[in-house]
Amino acid sequence: MPEPLIKPIQLGDNLTIEHPVALAPMAGVTNWPFRLLCREMGCGLVVTEFVSDKAILFDSKRTQEMIELLDEERPAGIQIFGADADEMARAAVRVVELQQPDLVDINMGCPAPKVTKGRGGSSLLKEPDTAEEIIRRVVRAVAPLPVTVKIRIGWDANSINAVEMAKRVEAAGARMLTVHGRTREQHYSGNADWEVIASVADAISLPVIGNGDITTPEQAAHRLRTSGVAGLAIGRGAMGNPWIFRRTAHYLETGELLPEPDARERVETALRHLQMMIAYRGEYIGVREMRKHAAWYLKGLYGSAAVRDRVNQTETPDAMRDVLLRYLEQTEQYALEQAGAADLEVEAPQSCDAYSEDGPGCEVEGGLGAQFPDCVAKGE
Repeated sequence: MPEPLIKPIQLGDNLTIEHPVALAPMAGVTNWPFRLLCREMGCGLVVTEFVSDKAILFDSKRTQEMIELLDEERPAGIQIFGADADEMARAAVRVVELQQPDLVDINMGCPAPKVTKGRGGSSLLKEPDTAEEIIRRVVRAVAPLPVTVKIRIGWDANSINAVEMAKRVEAAGARMLTVHGRTREQHYSGNADWEVIASVADAISLPVIGNGDITTPEQAAHRLRTSGVAGLAIGRGAMGNPWIFRRTAHYLETGELLPEPDARERVETALRHLQMMIAYRGEYIGVREMRKHAAWYLKGLYGSAAVRDRVNQTETPDAMRDVLLRYLEQTEQYALEQAGAADLEVEAPQSCDAYSEDGPGCEVEGGLGAQFPDCVAKGE
């Protein structure tokens, strides 16, 4: 029997990550509604959006909402960032008091200027001594709770220091390390460097989670086979696509590739996500924050580029539901019409002139795309 590509990870005495394909924390995306949907789809570990040590210590109401954990989403961690070892240790203690997370994750990978200018996030890659001291103090403050760390491979192409940082993370007492395969300078451009990630996995005894450019189950299997990592973290590949966790888990276990979700499943999930966002943020903010998610759910479907404009103009839950349900009705009607046309062509082929490589995914004049103005939704 072949060796499984992925095995459970034990972090301390009380935490086992049974299926270490995790949801990477993303600001403005991985709030509890989305985390819960991903957990239901087979995600093995979720982590909150990152929050600053100072906001935690100020007892910011909004920050406390951001770190709220539901029992249904566990195992779950809370990610914090900062540049002062004492404040980070006190902030870690505070989030444990508030939410009893299964782990505390330290962000040393965020490339955003508003974070790095305060010496937080990936800026700490330039200060290895400070980074190690922060980890050491947080580990001591919340022991025996596991502390994990996320880094990038370096500040820029001339300072790739992921292996050095990884050894310091291990020496400071962290239990697991996630490595995003880009530099801070790259932000999210270019390709993730999995050779550096593999070097990190080979250099330390801690479980290493690889992150970057995982958008399909096949890619997940390839990275597990070739990089030596203990698990994976999926970020942008999960936006509007929580099914990637279910499909990846099934593919790793059986080698069978499950089909992509159809339009109905996507729209029904978007509608449920909308309800959860309203419960989390209220109608006014919930609808507005849901716009990007709705656009992501529809991405790649017939006519979806056009319908995003309507989604982005909705201001009430009923309006968003109406746009999504009308889109679903029209999409399914179009699919029936295409199926009927295909049957007719099989029964009475006329000539090779009817051949087209465009297929039903193209936007034709008078079709669904013509009924909505085009708008491109943006998001990371």
